Parts: sequence; structure tokens; C-alpha cells
Amino acid sequence: MNEKPSGLNPEGFSFYICSMSNKNKNKDGLVYSTNPNFNISNSSDDEPQSTLPNQKQNLRVELDKKNRAGKSVTLISGFIGSEDDLEALGKLLKTKCGVGGSAKDGEILLQGDFRKKVGEILLKEGYRVRVI
Repeated sequence: MNEKPSGLNPEGFSFYICSMSNKNKNKDGLVYSTNPNFNISNSSDDEPQSTLPNQKQNLRVELDKKNRAGKSVTLISGFIGSEDDLEALGKLLKTKCGVGGSAKDGEILLQGDFRKKVGEILLKEGYRVRVI
């Protein structure tokens, strides 16, 4: 664990920020605070993220081979919206390309190199696409 003393905030209370494992990501790295009135609250988690319209989405389509045992996948990133909309877009792309894949963490993975085809499909759907 890499602790970094963050010092004193303007009210005079000390706090520590720490790099943690993924299971504690919802706390934004806060480990300890001396403020007795401090309350951990993430307002961003309470509200569902609204999906931008297709015309305002800037999607990147690229080929990725890292950490995949030499297999290539088409990676679509840059989607801003809810997980349900991401899953729906992933399902559309997997169906049109006829391949398997997954949609999670704001990214869509398609098995194989389908950059050109995915770029064309996304353009037809009204997305702004950058094929890398």
C-alpha cells in the first residue's frame, strides 16, 4: 500500500490518501480522516449516468493485442453513458459482426480485427468515430 500523507486541509484535519486494490475503489482512496463529522459519500454513484446522444459520442475503435496471448480484439472506447446502453451497443456490434465479445467498464471488446466494419456500423448509427 502506498500511503501519501496529504497533510492538513483548511479546517486543520489530517487525512491520508492511499492506493488500494480494486475492491475498495468506491472510497476514492480515502483511508483515514481525523474529522469527526466526515462522511464518505459519493454523489456520482447515487445518480445514474445519463447517456450522451449518438452525435456527441466520440468513440475510438482500435486493435488491441496486449495481455491477450497474441489474440487480437477490436476495442471500442470513449462511450459515455449507462451500462445498459453500453451493453445494448455491444450486442448490436456483436450481432452485426457475428462474433463474441464483452461490454464492461465503458469499453466494448470484439474478438478479432473488425475495425473497418465497426467504424462503418457506428457511423451509420450516428456516432463520431475515430478508427486507429
